[in-house]
Amino acid sequence: MVRVPLTKSQRARGERLGSLLRDARGSRSMVQIAAEAGISVETLRKIETGRIPTPAFFTVVAVADAVGVSLDSLRDAVTAETSTATSTATLPNVS
Repeated sequence: MVRVPLTKSQRARGERLGSLLRDARGSRSMVQIAAEAGISVETLRKIETGRIPTPAFFTVVAVADAVGVSLDSLRDAVTAETSTATSTATLPNVS
């Protein structure tokens, strides 16, 4: 099966997702968040840098939970129309 290439907007959305998760991580280490989410540090790094623009749903859920961000606020921030490729939106913590 051949995977259909992602569009520019899909790639940009993945970059926004990664940037938002990175910002939500704050000063906590990638190792700490990856361990809490049950994923590898390399997977977290790829998500944060946009190299995995369409991560699996349950991976996003695990990372969002680890950084204390609700899926609703993450969705709203990722899908918000912005004039740049990365969002400057801030996410509320759900702690």
